[in-house]
Amino acid sequence: MWIHAAEYILREGNQDVVLCERGIRTFESATRFTLDVAAVPIAKKRLGLPVVVDPSHSAGKRDWVESLTLAGIACGGDGLLIETHPEPAKALCDGPQAVELSEFPSLMEKARRVAHAVGRSIPAGARLAAAAC
Repeated sequence: MWIHAAEYILREGNQDVVLCERGIRTFESATRFTLDVAAVPIAKKRLGLPVVVDPSHSAGKRDWVESLTLAGIACGGDGLLIETHPEPAKALCDGPQAVELSEFPSLMEKARRVAHAVGRSIPAGARLAAAAC
């Protein structure tokens, strides 16, 4: 469905499309959604579009964000959406899935090592964008 929706948008003339893998519903209950790492390279090859991976949303819990971040890089994700907060317990929304801001640099260093291991890179100046709920 996800790829078909993108194909429809492209067919109607809008070429400004970026896909975001946020997980699929499964019977697994350890995470909010199951991150579909197989969908990333398939969508990239089939459509030639960039695919951003959202490990925070699919995990639903900060404990799993790091592993899903690294998987998102290894499977070919072109970008990441990682929720952060200086004090996740005080976040107005999505606190349980937010990585503590102080832990973000360490997570990005691990991400850079995984990217390097699979022949990719994350620029040193990769942007950290902020948004409020």
